[in-house]
Amino acid sequence: MEGLRWGLARWKRFHIKVHLADEALLLPLTVRPGDTLSDVRAQLVGRGVGSWRRTFYYNARALRDSQTVREARLQDGAVLLLLRDPR
Repeated sequence: MEGLRWGLARWKRFHIKVHLADEALLLPLTVRPGDTLSDVRAQLVGRGVGSWRRTFYYNARALRDSQTVREARLQDGAVLLLLRDPR
């Protein structure tokens, strides 16, 4: 049964949004639990949004690019904030 649950989790998709504070945009994205935040970043670049010197935040905590959607505990309907690095 555990194998079936793991197999189905591979196909699960979440609909999240990324809020770009600098441009006042809210972009919808579809992600899987195993996707990393680098994958999310690549989706944004595919839509023409330069996101490389910015940090993702969720629930007031910074997220690393190597984290997966599952590790970041993102849920369906989550909103990520993308802010420029303060450097």
